[in-house]
Amino acid sequence: MLNINIICVGKIKENYLKDAISEYSKRLSKFCNLTFIEILDEKLPNKINDSTINEVKVKEGLKILDNLKKDSYIIALDLKGRQFSSEEFAEKIENITVRGYSSITFIIGGTLGMSTDVLDKVNELICFSKMTFPHQLIRVFLLEQIFRSFKILNNETYHW
Repeated sequence: MLNINIICVGKIKENYLKDAISEYSKRLSKFCNLTFIEILDEKLPNKINDSTINEVKVKEGLKILDNLKKDSYIIALDLKGRQFSSEEFAEKIENITVRGYSSITFIIGGTLGMSTDVLDKVNELICFSKMTFPHQLIRVFLLEQIFRSFKILNNETYHW
């Protein structure tokens, strides 16, 4: 069974998001082994500049890098990434497994994004939209699309 790891910066505070994540996690359990790795986000100073932004991204990046598995295909969610249709995303997941990977790691960065050290280690960047969304909400989007991918790959209908 495919292992899917989701590395996220920050904690989920809103119950409605926790409920959605829990529901998708339950639904995904028949298709994959899902693991969440939550990394504490760095506190932002009152005054922010390029130097402090970089400092925060580097600190969070080091924590992300500590949790990457060498044998995993690593995908970062980033505004500069490639956009996929649901069918293309399903095909991407299938192609990764066909290439011999038994693990896929998705990275959702913090409020300020990810350090170049992290971005240099990934196999691929993907983007859900050119719009910016809270990183907590993107977790739900990602889980929904992973679930939809498995439904597509198994020729199962999907209605929510």
